[in-house]
Amino acid sequence: MKKLVFGLALCLASISAWAQQSLSGKVVDASTGEALVGASVWTAKVGRGTVTDAQGEFTLTKLPSGLVELSVSFLGFETVNQTVSLPYSGDLIFKLVAKEFLSEEFVVSATRASSHTPTTFTNVDKSEIAKRNLGQDIPILLQYTPSVVSYSDAGAGVGYTGLRIRGSDQTRINATVNGIPMNDAESHGVFWVNMPDFASSVDNVQIQRGVGTSTNGAATFGASLNFQTDTRQDDPYAQIDNSFGSFNTWRHTVKAGTGLLNERFAVDARLSKITSDGYVDRAFSDLSSWFVSGGYYGENSVIKLIAFSGKEQTYQSWWGLPESKLEDDRTWNYYTYDNETDNYQQDHYQFIYTGKVGTNWKTNLALHYTYGRGYYEQYREDDDFASYGLPPVTIGDETIESTDIIRRRWLDNDFFGFVGSVNYLSDNGQLDLVLGGGANRYDGDHFGEIIWARIAGDTEIRDRYYDNNAVKDDRNIYAKATYEVKPGLNLFGDLQVRGIDYSFAGVNDDQRIVDGQESYTFFNPKFGFSYESGGNTWYASYAVANREPTRSDFTDNPITEVPRPERLNNIEAGLRARAGRLSYNANFYYMDYKDQLILTGQINDVGAYIRENVASSYRAGIELDAAFQLNKAWTLGGNIALSQNKIKEFTEYVDDYSTEEFQQEAFTYTDTDIAFSPNVVGSAIIEWKPVKSLSLNLLNKYVGKQYLDNTANDGRALDAFFTSDFRISYAAQPRFFKGLELNLMVNNIFNQMYEPNGYTFSYFVPGEGASGKDLVTENFYYPQAGTNFLLGLSLKF
Repeated sequence: MKKLVFGLALCLASISAWAQQSLSGKVVDASTGEALVGASVWTAKVGRGTVTDAQGEFTLTKLPSGLVELSVSFLGFETVNQTVSLPYSGDLIFKLVAKEFLSEEFVVSATRASSHTPTTFTNVDKSEIAKRNLGQDIPILLQYTPSVVSYSDAGAGVGYTGLRIRGSDQTRINATVNGIPMNDAESHGVFWVNMPDFASSVDNVQIQRGVGTSTNGAATFGASLNFQTDTRQDDPYAQIDNSFGSFNTWRHTVKAGTGLLNERFAVDARLSKITSDGYVDRAFSDLSSWFVSGGYYGENSVIKLIAFSGKEQTYQSWWGLPESKLEDDRTWNYYTYDNETDNYQQDHYQFIYTGKVGTNWKTNLALHYTYGRGYYEQYREDDDFASYGLPPVTIGDETIESTDIIRRRWLDNDFFGFVGSVNYLSDNGQLDLVLGGGANRYDGDHFGEIIWARIAGDTEIRDRYYDNNAVKDDRNIYAKATYEVKPGLNLFGDLQVRGIDYSFAGVNDDQRIVDGQESYTFFNPKFGFSYESGGNTWYASYAVANREPTRSDFTDNPITEVPRPERLNNIEAGLRARAGRLSYNANFYYMDYKDQLILTGQINDVGAYIRENVASSYRAGIELDAAFQLNKAWTLGGNIALSQNKIKEFTEYVDDYSTEEFQQEAFTYTDTDIAFSPNVVGSAIIEWKPVKSLSLNLLNKYVGKQYLDNTANDGRALDAFFTSDFRISYAAQPRFFKGLELNLMVNNIFNQMYEPNGYTFSYFVPGEGASGKDLVTENFYYPQAGTNFLLGLSLKF
């Protein structure tokens, strides 16, 4: 018994000793002495680890007494291994030496703004994205950045989502991944639902507002999103992310990497699955994706092969919610057919080379290929045979001209090409010159199939009732340079020439022949300056962007009346500043549009609504954002954008069904507001860290009133809304894990009923009015969920 008691006492003493020891230190760059934020500190045998904070400091707790082996690593630096005896007294500082590897940042640097560039931008790094990434899509994760308004068709941030920046929608926002264009070549849009959980493979993103710098792909006509995927990890790792939440939302993600093999090679991979029932009735999402990257890292070159894919099935909620159901049935869905779904898969392949030539030159070349294919299925009640190019069906003495039909509308496309750049930096750093460009081709098939008909007539399953093809070639070259005239004063110039050839042929979905060809050549100059002094950077710039019409502008308009291309003249001027614990940005912008294309209500010869050019319109505003660290526990941040968004003269066309012969009535407005352009957008974030491992955040968003069309009619508007989200993040260091993170996000904690998106249309019917007709306006909304939650657990090995 004495031996047993003595043994238990020894065990308890051992456990007590294990739990009581702690170790603190700091990790810095050996050459500069600057703190390294996010460096990994790991005790392999004990199985505990952490990362350094904003001051480069770390603390490991519950360590055993005696000798402990520490491994300290940071991307781009040599790993340091050191044995420390505990308890330890004194200052423990790890000085890491930079590796002689070429930085991967150059992959995206040619299309990005730097601290010297006189344009308006926001950088969001991996840590910020990870805090919010519990399965919702990119637009929702970026909603607290300046001038951003995001929305979700299904109401919960999963499935079809979108965002607007300064009131510009996704067809006017250029998106690139590793410098490679992502916008659909025909619609100019980006469909984030085709890239589920892409945020888990993003290292950082730069959001440029306004025209910004020259980039590849669709013209930047309001903003650009420049993504860089995961960069090299020097140490092997594995990570499992799981989350669940309201509306039966689940996310499962597995990531792993080899670390640097033989000091030269690395492979990283991710597999993800996201499912959700959606807030709107039946608006489910079933999303899967994968990402694989393999790289060679030499002293003077980097070669990477990247492949990623996304596959989605979503039940359609595109119709929106009628105004009559807004108060008592917000989850109502117009669609009831059990397979009213959208189905699409998109595969991306990228080959990227970055090389250093001598001491002054760097080169970058990327080849890419994207294959997309999919359809959406619809049940159509009592559709005319003529709408499908079919003759009426005669049964006995009865001639039947319509029937119930199930159809699929397909898109099958290939997008491929190359982008590249060469960078020269003078020995004294005075001249920074970039020459770049790219050439890309889109080849897309559009066709529709009848897969079922109640009365089939002379048809076969999968008969194509329309079929057309489009080929679009997009080429650009650019030269941009920053020249330091004197210390602190930099001049910037950026010249781009972009050429487009677009041809299309075949039968459109409305049974019209749509054969045509258009070519454009655009010159897009940009000039500006920046001045740096005392931690402040003042800047001003003038930039031009030209943009071709979209596919529907060509196919819906008579070929003889193709809309003119749009032009944007953009002025940006502002200040970027940092003083102690306060950092802030302030800028003014003026975006002057010539021939902007907008919906006016006018129809073509077969009744399809078309977009028309308006001669003059503009956006002007002031954007302010700031962050202030009160102390180690409290941080305040926020942004606000105040703007005016006007069309100088706008003519609306309203359908008139009050007479036997259909016609349209025109109404002209002057100095009217641009649709979906709130005059006020702001957010405020409060973070409290009572202890190092625990973070509590209150995130608030305000969006002012938005008009659903360009008439500035209060009866066709989205109400202003203010929402608040609450996030709790806890990081622990359990044995045998490099890290454990628990995140709880409670969205819309005050249960606000709001709608950030919608649409409207009006028409005249016979009525009691003085003219014998009444105006009917129908508004449709996309309601967002009330209070809901997402809970996530991340394990790092």
